[in-house]
Amino acid sequence: MAMIQGIRIKNFKGLKQITLGKLWSAQNTDSLTPMTVVIGKNGVGKSSLFDAFGFLADCLRMGVEEACDARGRGGYEKIHSQGQEGGIEFEIYYKQDGNARPITFELEIDLDSDNRPYVKRERLRQRRRGQDYGRPFSFLILNEGKGIVWKGDAEGRQVDEATEDAKLRDLLELLGLDKNSTNSEREESTETEVVELTDKRRLGIATLASLKQHPRISAFRDFVESWYLSYFTPDAARSIARSGPQRHLNIHGDNLSNVVQFMERDHPKRFQAVLNQIASKIPGIGKISTYRDEISKNLYLLFENQGFSKPFSQMQMSDGTLKVFAYLLLLEDPSPPPFLCIEEPENGLYHKLLETLAQEFRKHATGRKGGSQVFITTHQPYFVDALNPDEVWILEKGEDGFSTIRRASDDQLVENMVAEGLPLGSLWYSDYLDAR
Repeated sequence: MAMIQGIRIKNFKGLKQITLGKLWSAQNTDSLTPMTVVIGKNGVGKSSLFDAFGFLADCLRMGVEEACDARGRGGYEKIHSQGQEGGIEFEIYYKQDGNARPITFELEIDLDSDNRPYVKRERLRQRRRGQDYGRPFSFLILNEGKGIVWKGDAEGRQVDEATEDAKLRDLLELLGLDKNSTNSEREESTETEVVELTDKRRLGIATLASLKQHPRISAFRDFVESWYLSYFTPDAARSIARSGPQRHLNIHGDNLSNVVQFMERDHPKRFQAVLNQIASKIPGIGKISTYRDEISKNLYLLFENQGFSKPFSQMQMSDGTLKVFAYLLLLEDPSPPPFLCIEEPENGLYHKLLETLAQEFRKHATGRKGGSQVFITTHQPYFVDALNPDEVWILEKGEDGFSTIRRASDDQLVENMVAEGLPLGSLWYSDYLDAR
């Protein structure tokens, strides 16, 4: 399962400079856990952190200028940290699977001479085979839309280093890049390619990933494109879709009926087991079944509430019931997304249900069958009660108005108190997680 081990964000909204987890330049830091939860008061930047992932995914899918305007962001000037120099920067340190060498993706977005956002800098790095120390090799370097890319998957033959260095120096000089980086920028393969993008508002990985000679770039693009960021709304989930079965739940949840149709058609035994399992976790629900209208051919969810003789359809169910059902159905996806990001899942839910939901998220993230890495923002102590200190990050607002972040497990007192049996959410409620 591909997993983000660390991320650095600079100059994005209230996130002037924050880092979560491990980076190639910070190897002594622990990686992010399969489930990562960010907590904090209102207004400290949890929504900005959630949107940072959405912005990155939108940059890949639609280009940086469109991403700056999408989802009500209001343009580059609105999302750039106020009063800060330099562009918006992201750095992601991830592994494609447990045995793979980590890859670092670096991106900087700035304004061009026409005052329009563009990709100023883009880079992909990976350590060479057998390299345990030193600067990772950059197999993609793009500055101002121009750069070099190495072909292949780093399994090439051994080459003459002097010849390779000379070739690389010529390429770097041609592109106006740093000629002194040859010792750190040497790959197992000499198959290099000079590239110049026709559109500097689109990511280079979006273009180069479509070429079969760049499998590492393609794998990273596919990873980001597969991220699932939940913008679920219960009203959308109440709708009865007119189209046919669909494999995956979309970000708004308005195709819930379509996913139910797919699960019933393609995985009937598993689907019935899922319905029974979900029903057992939702208070007051005795059974969940389906009903197909013979005229419209639409498939309806039927919830049997305790104390009532007739079941209720999804149009009549509460926001909380639909929300829990959608989350648990998402976790049962036969081919789940590699990265699942949810903002404040507790909204509209009964507080005693939150610990169960947190446990289900962790079970999915750490399961042997390979689920999703789960990233959640919350301000609900009952949800945090089910978590371990290494899974929790505390987001706070600094004296300068910008966000700071730290891991709960970095506080030895908190670690000791949790080890003694005190729930983490209760410690947060009692202000033990506040900065001292």
